[in-house]
Amino acid sequence: MSVKVVATNKKAFHDYNILEKYEAGIVLTGSEVKSLREGACNLKDSFVMIEDGEAWLYNCYIAPYKPAHKLGHDPYRKRKLLLHKREILRLMGKVKEKGLTIVPLQVYFKNGKAKVEIALAKGKVKYEKREDIKEKETRREIEKQFKGKLKL
Repeated sequence: MSVKVVATNKKAFHDYNILEKYEAGIVLTGSEVKSLREGACNLKDSFVMIEDGEAWLYNCYIAPYKPAHKLGHDPYRKRKLLLHKREILRLMGKVKEKGLTIVPLQVYFKNGKAKVEIALAKGKVKYEKREDIKEKETRREIEKQFKGKLKL
């Protein structure tokens, strides 16, 4: 089972508390697949919405594939996500009920098929972000001190 990660949404981990993760297939055109294989994807401001019982990925930038210039694709078009009906219903209920959101975490190829890892997430408040930054800095300081002692 080979997995090749194409893009990761680092901003999602900074802005949200991740509660649950799901793996979804994604409906793409041929030029989008070729562009993804080259690694030309950005998930920075993308999000997932559920409309009419279907999950859609918005604002995911997949760069146009140069050789398919005229027959290419719109880089920011909305793309359908392939999930089981029970997963869609569960996500839809959670989003309506608790004010949560669905964000994509990464795009990757698994056994030759394009997949998106999406997450049910709750937005962080400013002070939570500051606490996370402080924790990371203290962890780095501790690791530096341990590395210094190991060298002696």
